[in-house]
Amino acid sequence: MSGRIYAGIGGWNFAPWRGVFYPKGLPHAQELRYAGEHLTSIEINSTFYGSQKPASFRKWASEVPDGFVFSLKGPRFATNRRVLAEASDSIKRFLESGITELGDRLGPLLWQFAPTKKFDEKDFGAFLQLLPQKQDGRTLRHVVEVRHDSFCTPNFTHLLRKFNMPFVFAEHATYPAIADMTGDFVYVRLQKGEERLKNGYAPKALDAWAERARLWARGSEPNDLPRVDSAVKPAKQARDVFIYFIHEAKVRAPAAAMALIERLGP
Repeated sequence: MSGRIYAGIGGWNFAPWRGVFYPKGLPHAQELRYAGEHLTSIEINSTFYGSQKPASFRKWASEVPDGFVFSLKGPRFATNRRVLAEASDSIKRFLESGITELGDRLGPLLWQFAPTKKFDEKDFGAFLQLLPQKQDGRTLRHVVEVRHDSFCTPNFTHLLRKFNMPFVFAEHATYPAIADMTGDFVYVRLQKGEERLKNGYAPKALDAWAERARLWARGSEPNDLPRVDSAVKPAKQARDVFIYFIHEAKVRAPAAAMALIERLGP
């Protein structure tokens, strides 16, 4: 009993990767195809800033192999607002923009909140109610990323469990790190890479993340990550795991993801 483990990066158009990750001379139009052959997932950030066309989603899906998935960041117009309960129209426009054209390459939808956004249980609960379980007949998987310490409370994790919704475990210098299981998959964003290291992370650190990923996929939990409500024991069930190397030491992110994939094996 084990879920699938995906490892990847944020986006695929990044000039410093050319000649480091991408072979020298590789046409830019072939970069996504190349990334799809070496990674298992990519987190798309452009959807946070504006709508994409259905044709773009179809094209992206056609360029990656079976088993590859994209996670999509939900629009800032939905999350960067004072009253989250008023986000319905922004959410609807995003979901109807053609995201389901990705087909079985559609992974989680990431709803990221500003570091200044504080926890308001009533308003946050109203936002979660706006996130549908299906779109165009396809099941949707939602995950939230909160970046203010006010969310480090059992009230937050209890609220998410009502919706069977996970939230991002962020390895970051300042954002809160919460590893409580509140949904049926796991989403991790690793943001402490070091450019001086060939793979962005030391071998022991990558070994540790590989082992945590295996535990999550089998329905267990690592015992070395912080939780806000250790009294609650989540149901033991296979979970898909999504791990992205983001931002810090970005030039090393593809190498880090590939090193993790190698450790996880077939």
